[in-house]
Amino acid sequence: MDFLDMLRAASAQNASMLCVGLDPEPTRLPACLHEGPNRLYDFCAAIVDATRDLVCAFKPQIAYFAAHGAEDQLERLMQHMRANAPQVPIILDAKRGDIGSTAEQYAKEAFERYGADAVTLSPFMGFDSVAPYLQYPGKGAFLLCRTSNPGGDDLQNQRLADVEGQPRLYEHIARLAQGPWNRNGQLGLVVGATYPAEIERVRALAPTVPLLIPGVGAQGGDAAATVRAGWRPDGPIIVNSSRAILYASSGKDFAQAARSEAERTRAMLQAALPA
Repeated sequence: MDFLDMLRAASAQNASMLCVGLDPEPTRLPACLHEGPNRLYDFCAAIVDATRDLVCAFKPQIAYFAAHGAEDQLERLMQHMRANAPQVPIILDAKRGDIGSTAEQYAKEAFERYGADAVTLSPFMGFDSVAPYLQYPGKGAFLLCRTSNPGGDDLQNQRLADVEGQPRLYEHIARLAQGPWNRNGQLGLVVGATYPAEIERVRALAPTVPLLIPGVGAQGGDAAATVRAGWRPDGPIIVNSSRAILYASSGKDFAQAARSEAERTRAMLQAALPA
């Protein structure tokens, strides 16, 4: 089963557009996990077990493991998700953006070492930086398009004088992902929930590609506006929430609190669907 099939199946089975981001910050872990040698794995595995029937995807962020020399814990977490939530696709949030043999190695890391179903990429270096990931049949690649950070305006919102119609950079990326770059239907786009009008614009330019939408929850994105702007019957959305769910409680009940917050967010997203 390829990434899109997994996504559609998980969305239908769990009645969900919610993705839980797995960004374990050691200083924010519950006190009961602070000293454990496998605390990043233990924390994230508990979150996975508590929310696996509520989500359409999980999104582990590689930097939160690599910065602490905990890649082995990420590998274990990937195996745990495969064993305990096999129906839920895994998007490795890596935001890679290199070319040639280096990109090939990054693709191998994402899909062979970690076994991810999809990966996030920066398209700044052009199609050369995307193509190696598309050599893995059935795997997905989400291109940064219109991100939720204010600094995204510095490049993404600038017009391209040499392209017909002088589109903004994010609009051009959306067209490429819907069209010539998406040779085997493997591409998606990352669009921040803090810009619902621009989610709608991206959806108009890329009507069928899946949209990965971070920024709901701690970053303040409007869940209902996000669904109205991005969801289409043939254009799935994956709405990510990380901190609001992960750190819903700092006590021993952290997993149950995460489940409660995930249930609340899922219900809010589902309620925004057209009748």
